[in-house]
Amino acid sequence: MSRVSIADRDLVDYAVRHGTRPDEVQRSLIDATAERVGDHAMMQIGVDQGAFMSVLAATLRPRFAVEVGTFTGYSALCLARGLAEKGRLLCCDVSEEWTAIALEHWKMAGVDDRIDLVIAPALETLAALPHDPPIDLAFIDADKPGYRRYYEEILSRLAPNGLILVDNTLWSGRVLADSGADDENTSALRAFNDFVADDDRVAVAQLTVGDGVTMIRRR
Repeated sequence: MSRVSIADRDLVDYAVRHGTRPDEVQRSLIDATAERVGDHAMMQIGVDQGAFMSVLAATLRPRFAVEVGTFTGYSALCLARGLAEKGRLLCCDVSEEWTAIALEHWKMAGVDDRIDLVIAPALETLAALPHDPPIDLAFIDADKPGYRRYYEEILSRLAPNGLILVDNTLWSGRVLADSGADDENTSALRAFNDFVADDDRVAVAQLTVGDGVTMIRRR
């Protein structure tokens, strides 16, 4: 399963088959999400993106990670498994219903003791964070008009050479100027992409993983 819509489907399926497959808990989480949230299940990251995030987190071994927009917990599960010893993952979301699915599966995976879930507007949660310990790794996957504000709050607390991942930044190709899309989410993503590309505080790589993942490293 992948959310990639900007590449040849056969090639995408090949790439998914040649990455690490979901384990039993991840498959249970995929199924539970499909069964319990209806059409909103499309918000869950694809298994190819999950594999990418799992490898990245396990390589970086963050001591403190932050996620903005947890949904049913698949991405958080991938991040939590890669934390350093005694590392913590802070998850910010506003839905108790959807994150209840996450809590069930984090417990199944044995990572619930290293995740702190805060049900509140993410901007409030981020603004209340101290600057120590710094954030080593962050993942932003929430309301698109809020991306710039989440980015600024995280960047001000990001460790030297810390990393931010931002989801949906290619938006199934709608971010292109000639796509004809001009809705609020698309406009917000275009503005965010333009801003980050010109931000001399960071180095940026735009990846075609999933629906577009922007990788941002603090200089």
